Amino acid sequence: MDEVCHTVKETPILLLVASFSQAEELVCRQRGDPENPQLSKDGDIMLGGIFSFHSSWKDRQDSYRHKPLPLECTSLNFREFQFAQAMLFAIEEINNSTELLPGISLGFKLYDTCGLSRSVRVALALANGKEIVPAPSDAPCTRPGEVQAIIGETSSSPCMAIATVIGPFQIPMISHFATCACLSDKTKYPSFLRTIPSDYYQGRALAQLVKHFGWTWVGAIRTNDAYGNNGMAIFTETAQQLGICLEYSVAFFRTDPPDKIQKIIDTIKASTSRVIVAFLSHKDMDVLIHELSHHNLTGFQWVGSESWIFDSQIAKMDRHHILDGSIGLSIPKAHVSGMREFILNVKPLNSSSNEIFTEFWETLFNCKFKQSSAENQRECTGNEDLTGVHNGFTDMSLMPIFNNVYKGVYAVAHALHSILGCNETCNNKVQLDHFMVMIRSVQFKTKDGDEVYFNEDGDPAAKYEIINWQPTQNSIVDFVTVGLHDASLPADKQLNLHNKSLIWAKNSKEVPVSVCSEKCAPGTRKVLQKGKPVCCYDCIRCAEGEISNVTDSITCDRCHPEFWSNERRDACVKKEAEFLSYEEIMGALLTAASLFGTCMTAVVALVFFRYRKTPIVRANNSELSFLLLFSLTLCFLCSLTFIGRPSEWSCMLRHTAFGITFVLCMSCVLGKTIVVLMAFRATLPGSNVMKWFGPTQQRLSVLAFTLIQVIICIMWLTISPPFPLKNFKEFKDKIILECDLGSAVGFWAVLGYIGLLALLCFFLAFLARKLPDNFNEAKFITFSMLIFCAVWITFIPAYVSSPGKFSVAVEIFAILASSFGLLICIFIPKCYIILLKPEKNTKKSMMGKVAPKSF
Repeated sequence: MDEVCHTVKETPILLLVASFSQAEELVCRQRGDPENPQLSKDGDIMLGGIFSFHSSWKDRQDSYRHKPLPLECTSLNFREFQFAQAMLFAIEEINNSTELLPGISLGFKLYDTCGLSRSVRVALALANGKEIVPAPSDAPCTRPGEVQAIIGETSSSPCMAIATVIGPFQIPMISHFATCACLSDKTKYPSFLRTIPSDYYQGRALAQLVKHFGWTWVGAIRTNDAYGNNGMAIFTETAQQLGICLEYSVAFFRTDPPDKIQKIIDTIKASTSRVIVAFLSHKDMDVLIHELSHHNLTGFQWVGSESWIFDSQIAKMDRHHILDGSIGLSIPKAHVSGMREFILNVKPLNSSSNEIFTEFWETLFNCKFKQSSAENQRECTGNEDLTGVHNGFTDMSLMPIFNNVYKGVYAVAHALHSILGCNETCNNKVQLDHFMVMIRSVQFKTKDGDEVYFNEDGDPAAKYEIINWQPTQNSIVDFVTVGLHDASLPADKQLNLHNKSLIWAKNSKEVPVSVCSEKCAPGTRKVLQKGKPVCCYDCIRCAEGEISNVTDSITCDRCHPEFWSNERRDACVKKEAEFLSYEEIMGALLTAASLFGTCMTAVVALVFFRYRKTPIVRANNSELSFLLLFSLTLCFLCSLTFIGRPSEWSCMLRHTAFGITFVLCMSCVLGKTIVVLMAFRATLPGSNVMKWFGPTQQRLSVLAFTLIQVIICIMWLTISPPFPLKNFKEFKDKIILECDLGSAVGFWAVLGYIGLLALLCFFLAFLARKLPDNFNEAKFITFSMLIFCAVWITFIPAYVSSPGKFSVAVEIFAILASSFGLLICIFIPKCYIILLKPEKNTKKSMMGKVAPKSF
């Protein structure tokens, strides 16, 4: 817990000065009036205590013409009286012990900081004492302090001031409730220790708790002092690391004007977050809960720090159930046998014979010791019974803090016991230089089993209970422990929630949702909203071919080239492999066409073989006709190699088979065309040309033309043959299985050579189209070459522009179309005459002269 003093109302009267007495002896004196303790008792060794018995003071205007009057404190604080009683209980228990500090009595001096306004003043009083002590010549105005250790203060801000003042004196100061992480800095506060964990751990623990419940969009309210500002800074830093965003972070102090508190209320009203992290002291929470009640701001889930989360007085003030369901960290529950009875037995306070007991007793029982006629209050007897009294003093819910005070006193006692070398009795000459080192190294267990030690920063082990405010039927809040947090464990095991049902805001059993943006489902990615924190984002669907298979993904991962994203974009599925198969309709039709062409060619061959001795078959070299029919059969069959899943052998076979069979076909057609031309020239008087192009030369020409294509194919297959390829670029969601050409030059060389022979055939057949025969075969060859060239000229752009398997289909269609064109144009007219017009299948009819017709 922490507090800050905004207006300091003390007069600097404890300054030390060096002066000379009449004996010219150097002494240290106090200037001004001495500061008297509120409670004190003599002892062999004195301990100091600093508590804020009062929460405020009376404001006044000093003229500075006269000496200011002492500060008049108001608003008695029962909680601080409880802390003081815990210290007195520990001292009395130690003085009655025969094992710890035997023969040594501990005394005490307890001072009131009066709402933090006199922190430095009372610290100097404890450090200096009132006696006039001779100072050594080598270090004037320095001597051991009157007290050997100080217990207190309750808040961080005054502890910082006190520790700074007493640090040079090496007086240990042990706080029971100052949690600011800044106090762990031993370069600034070398003599400060504490029995409560540092906010260094609490801030991180609160962030882990918020993260555990999935709250990424929260508001934050803090006390505007060292406790709140440092604690919230640690929480904010850890929250950012855990992906938690703060919608707002506001600070206030209980003495702030009402308009500043109203701004905080307006901020809460306008917020969209449903969770509020409150790093507040209990006094500031008192102020805030009062304002929240006026505006009936219910429905928010509060996450609290240890300062107020286990405070029963705060719960009693929350009459509108605004804080119901709150969850937060508290100091682990503790039990100190005998302390409750001692605290409630307040009559020994009267032994100090000072005014504070009177004020305390009158406030506790709402009575007056000296009744005036104008006052209408019952008179105090001093024998009032606490039985049946229910107020802040009789409330023992702060026993864990009382235990911290108890452990602080015992730490001092154990350090003194060690340094004094106690056996049956102790030597009460304290070596102060060694005492500071000794108290840091103490390690012991209390009578109730609590282990006490300090780390190198003067802090104890950081352990917290996680408690949940659960209202009961009679509207009393039950602080239920629902988990533990142990900072000494590995990070992933520090937070341990029990399997207990939690109650949330508005008595709901459902965990509240507090996010700026809903979680992005798998298949989407987060895109930050411009100008907003990282917790505010839009969920954008992953692009095609990309997936995200986790919630709140910030990126979409691209699928492997062989995979594609499914419809939900949350998984990669294997792409469908596409190729021209026999099972699909297009593949089946092309296969049927190929087989039909093969059968048709076989039928023609059978017809020619049956009528091989007739003039129309024997005309123009029947061997070339049968070789042409054989090559056409291969052309029809080679189209089948283009259908089915591409493999290394099928890719090499389909193109080379196509190239060689078509060249064989073109060679036969070219030979037949040359025979027609040579036959016409042979009929001219004196011509002897046929002897240069007889059957042998025709066979050799076919062989030579085909051999050239074979050589081209061999070179192609040797240098860079076709190979199967998975094409991922043509379609995004499919894999095109195709044959890469390997060397494009080889492919176009094969195709170009076929085209060259086709053009040569077309040219020669065109020249012989009007030869004077009744059956001019050159005319039909011209038609077939015209069809052949038209098909393949059309094929080139269609092949280049067709995607995937359609390019294969185009190539097969071109093969089949050109093959059917050759078969139909060259052989069907002859079959027609053989089968339907046998009267024309005579030598006389074949040689008959007819008038030439234009073509």
